[in-house]
Amino acid sequence: MYTHQYSAKKILIADDNPAIVDILQTVLESEGYDVDSTIEASNIKNLIKRNPDLLLMDIRMPGHDGRKICRDLKSHAETKDIPVILISANKFIDMSPEEAGADCFIAKPFGMNELLSKVKKHARN
Repeated sequence: MYTHQYSAKKILIADDNPAIVDILQTVLESEGYDVDSTIEASNIKNLIKRNPDLLLMDIRMPGHDGRKICRDLKSHAETKDIPVILISANKFIDMSPEEAGADCFIAKPFGMNELLSKVKKHARN
């Protein structure tokens, strides 16, 4: 009998709203993703060392701007290839996520089908 060795893609979620983190984590895990999450932007630096296949990050977290974190990640050789999807309830942000180097932007509220489609599209192969 042939058994396929499957390694789940690793997704890192960073959002200061625990309810959003819980929902996103539950949905992504139900789709077979291996998910790490944090509600503290200061934890991203340590969690990114686990080399996720995608970072799903809120733009506005207390004391931190997700666009700045994204620019920092994209400016370092060891993290520049990690795809980043920025999310925000503010559709009219002053600096576009693309200018920060993000691979994608999703405005809250969003549908789970939209989220899953963009995660699948942008997660590293």
